[in-house]
Amino acid sequence: MMKNKDLTVGEPKRVLIGFTIPLFISVIFQQLYNIADSVIAGKFAGESALAAIGASYPITMIFMAVAIGSQIGCSVVISRYFGAGDHKAAKTCISTSLLGGLVLSAALTVFGVIFSPQLMQLVNTPSDIFDGGNLYLRIYTAGFIFLYIYNITTGIFNSLGDSKTPLVLLIISSLGNIALDALFVIAFDMGVAGVAWATFIAQGASCILSVIVLKKRTDSMKTEEKAPVFSKKALSEILTVAIPSIIQQSFISVGNLFVQYVINGFGSSVIAGYSAAVKLNTFAITSFITLGNGVSSFTAQNLGAGKLDRIKSALKAALMFAFAVAAVFVICYAGFGRLFLYMFMNKDTTELAMQTGLDFLHIVSPFYFMICIKNIIDGVLKGSESMGYFMITTFTDLILRVILAFVLSSFWGATGVWIGWPISWFFGTAL
Repeated sequence: MMKNKDLTVGEPKRVLIGFTIPLFISVIFQQLYNIADSVIAGKFAGESALAAIGASYPITMIFMAVAIGSQIGCSVVISRYFGAGDHKAAKTCISTSLLGGLVLSAALTVFGVIFSPQLMQLVNTPSDIFDGGNLYLRIYTAGFIFLYIYNITTGIFNSLGDSKTPLVLLIISSLGNIALDALFVIAFDMGVAGVAWATFIAQGASCILSVIVLKKRTDSMKTEEKAPVFSKKALSEILTVAIPSIIQQSFISVGNLFVQYVINGFGSSVIAGYSAAVKLNTFAITSFITLGNGVSSFTAQNLGAGKLDRIKSALKAALMFAFAVAAVFVICYAGFGRLFLYMFMNKDTTELAMQTGLDFLHIVSPFYFMICIKNIIDGVLKGSESMGYFMITTFTDLILRVILAFVLSSFWGATGVWIGWPISWFFGTAL
């Protein structure tokens, strides 16, 4: 039976890697079904469907940013109390996170469903893919409440030192999503709507299952007196970390909206190529961020226990692990980019779409070694609640990326947008 794990005991490097590997495997399955959406859409619904999903992608990432930022907030605070052995406070933070999150996610779900056309107009979506992109976005946001609560429960499990339960739940969700993608798009010919409904159903099922498992887990955490279900103090502590994290994550997503705006001006073929390449790129970046999140939980628990030397040792191990992961992505994308992009494209896809994706991967992927350093160190900053430093480095990266997208694209077209990524990464990592 899977259980909570104390990350403050045992050899630091071994404990961290053992905790982080399930997180990394979770990323593989999470990105597998994200990529499957675009692969099935591109192969069986055509280039316009791929472009429609790609055009709405940065908007969906804003909603995801709120979920991830909230996950970080509750995870860091719960980890600190759990590491200090205060299970009563940890349980109160868990229930407070879920109640507060339920209210926020319900409000955002309603907002997304009502204002999806305006959001698609905001990013300069071409008319030939507007209806498809709007339909995908509306169905996606209708299921946001499930996505949000699922992410909160994942953060809670991680804060309790359990990275295996979220992995099992994610595998079930991912495989279910892919199966539904195939059923709705290939068998029922539902196009973009089929991709969106597959995600909606899979996320809903995984959300319900994760809440059931979490309820059993928290019931097993015995305390001398009953823990309060809701606490203003707990909410305040969570928001102290969550709000900067949400702002940071949202700022990234808003920045990507501006980048998408520039790219949308080059037409649907460039959008399709970028959509495929950025899904591959997101796989790599999310892997580094997830490794950093593992470092966050480790840092928070050991800070709560007052064991600072363990954090330094774990940081070195995490960097080595991240470099190994980065090497795999660089080899795959820089060396075999065309092969990976073919997954998203059929015989009718234009050569411009393929070349756009290749240019992006060839320019960006060699610099994964640099950005993985930033994400691992971000993990220590978040885990130690040093949110000011964390936000400064991230905002510098993003502001530069947006400015360079507008400036360099005027000289080199879409290629100029790609060149801006590694330049902005350099300054964020250096800081």
